[in-house]
Amino acid sequence: MAACRVRVLRWRGIPAQVKVVPDGARAVSRQLDERWQREIDRVAMREGLVGTDAYLEGWTWAEEEAREGDPAEIAADVVAELEATWGAVDGR
Repeated sequence: MAACRVRVLRWRGIPAQVKVVPDGARAVSRQLDERWQREIDRVAMREGLVGTDAYLEGWTWAEEEAREGDPAEIAADVVAELEATWGAVDGR
């Protein structure tokens, strides 16, 4: 089992990508479903942020979380955990 560092790329709190970095190995990245990016784009357009510095500044990496296991499996698990929160994002 590998010790891994997990980070989630978010735009103003909306997740978009998961990155798992195992100690001494290559990182594994996974995008969330396209609907997350559409939601980011929808909010950015509504707020007039598309193509602005404010849009770019909205992208942040969450603090690292440590997990043990296979990096690809960890990435899939984190994506599934985030996907399960979709209702909280779209208001359903």
